[in-house]
Amino acid sequence: MTGHGGGGEYKDLVVFLAAAGVMVPLFNRLKISPILGFLAAGVLLGPDGLARFADTAPWLAWLTISDAGQIRSLSELGVAFLLFMIGLELSWGRLKSMRRLVFGLGLTQVAACTVVLAALFMMLGQTLVSAAVLGMGLSLSSTAVVMPVLAESGRVQTASGRATFSILLAQDLAVAPILITVTVLAALAQSGGDLAPGTLGAALLTLVPAAIGLALLVGLGRLVLRPMFRSVARAKARGQGQEMFVAASLLVVVGAGLAAQAAGLSMSLGALIAGLLLAETEFRREVELSIEPFKGLLLGVFFVGVGIGLDLDAVAANPAWVFGLAAALTAIKIGMIFGAARLWGIKRKAAIETALVLGPAGEFAFVILGAGLVEGIASPAFTGTVLVAATISIFTIPAMAALAGWLTREAPAAPDLPQEALEPVGAENQVLVVGYGRVGRLVGEMLSEHGQSYLALDSNASTVAKGRAEGSNVFYGDAGRAEMLQLCGVDTARAVVVTMDSPGKVDEVVRTARALRPDLILIARARDDRHAVRLYQLGVTDAVPETTEAALQLAENTLVDLGVPMGLVLASIHERRDRFRTLFQDAMPDRDARPRKARALRTAARP
Repeated sequence: MTGHGGGGEYKDLVVFLAAAGVMVPLFNRLKISPILGFLAAGVLLGPDGLARFADTAPWLAWLTISDAGQIRSLSELGVAFLLFMIGLELSWGRLKSMRRLVFGLGLTQVAACTVVLAALFMMLGQTLVSAAVLGMGLSLSSTAVVMPVLAESGRVQTASGRATFSILLAQDLAVAPILITVTVLAALAQSGGDLAPGTLGAALLTLVPAAIGLALLVGLGRLVLRPMFRSVARAKARGQGQEMFVAASLLVVVGAGLAAQAAGLSMSLGALIAGLLLAETEFRREVELSIEPFKGLLLGVFFVGVGIGLDLDAVAANPAWVFGLAAALTAIKIGMIFGAARLWGIKRKAAIETALVLGPAGEFAFVILGAGLVEGIASPAFTGTVLVAATISIFTIPAMAALAGWLTREAPAAPDLPQEALEPVGAENQVLVVGYGRVGRLVGEMLSEHGQSYLALDSNASTVAKGRAEGSNVFYGDAGRAEMLQLCGVDTARAVVVTMDSPGKVDEVVRTARALRPDLILIARARDDRHAVRLYQLGVTDAVPETTEAALQLAENTLVDLGVPMGLVLASIHERRDRFRTLFQDAMPDRDARPRKARALRTAARP
């Protein structure tokens, strides 16, 4: 690295930021997880990438990362921030509602994959302790890659999405016990593998300082965190800026991580505990928003470090062994996860999709195997090869998700519907209702009552059959396809109302309809306030969040039953609804333009 004073000490940071500014947007445009962009950047900018040619072209040295150790130091912070965010998302209530899938299916998967993979590594000549560490590390999957891939395809709320999230949550909870287990195994390995009670007791004694540090961390966190953030919130209310909240959030993550390290634990475990403690406070969402930009960037540093560590020479020396190992590890996990999912009552198609997306390795494999190397209980050469295979498997996650979608796709139409139900013919100046369940049916009835013609579209064959039997103008089809919307007359429709209860599908229909007609009146059903904000960002004229409308209806009925005059109640409800709409629209990037546009569209549409 160049000496101080010439700017060379910041060269690696500049190269990383440049890669983040180029590779990640490129991968986003190609609809590929940005995590894979960071991995690719690490491979390209590392010693086995462009740096190979620096001797013949010295200027390439300025386009590569020369100090991998510095990147790895920063990457520890990235993992800590990831675990902190995971801790923020957890709560006792959430765990209780998902306990069957999380503690049943999830822990079954971790245990089964650990045992089978450890047995495989013992067959390959590894010791019991080394094989156990390898099995535990590779039994985990990639939360950072899988969840964005599922969100992009709108499958988070499906049966497979819920099963996948439950397993990932169980894996996240298992990281801390696994890291502690690695410490115990290290003590056993140093004693020659003697499992006598005295030796095991001595190994467990090595955890006493860690246990004391853990208890102190939890106790101090409960005493300090809430008062500290209350003080920061008061300062923010006095106009002293958001930066104080950001600084306090960073202090909690880094401080908890360093405290955990001082107690003999990992920085990531300390950050997880801090997140769990803050998840029970009223400052949870504000902290999450403050940390999000740093988490993404530092997690990017982690994956760049993983890419830099990818030994391409090992791949080139024996590609069949490396790729074969990656395929074998992935195949074993797919089989074990599918079996566990079926054992816990997950339907076949959902089990297939869950197993495929969780089959590849995850980011915590590098954390756990790295801990094994530090403790001296993992073979450096063999572990290096395993990490290369794990990196290769992570790159296959988008392809696995696509394969899962192809294998579990539904038939495009139900054969028992009459032909006229499959061929919608759009008329001019009608309203297009997407989704004809209970909400869509009521919307259609109200439109008819006020003399407005409509055409309804639904992808559920039984719903379509029932609607047509009642004489409704409803057809079978997927409104997420531009061709279907055009066939339904979206080019001349007065408005489109999206009533489905699947947020991912609602987003898909909104994007498609807005792309076809920028001037279209577009009203969509939202799951909650956050979903409503996202819909306004996608370009809807109005978004109607279920939770807000339910609360307003409850308030209206309560006030009327208490004897408050109906006129006053309706006026206040209308005022509050407008206030919510303004808040949602204010979250839009061009918040000053779109509300005016929406109002102009509504005014123009009035007869």
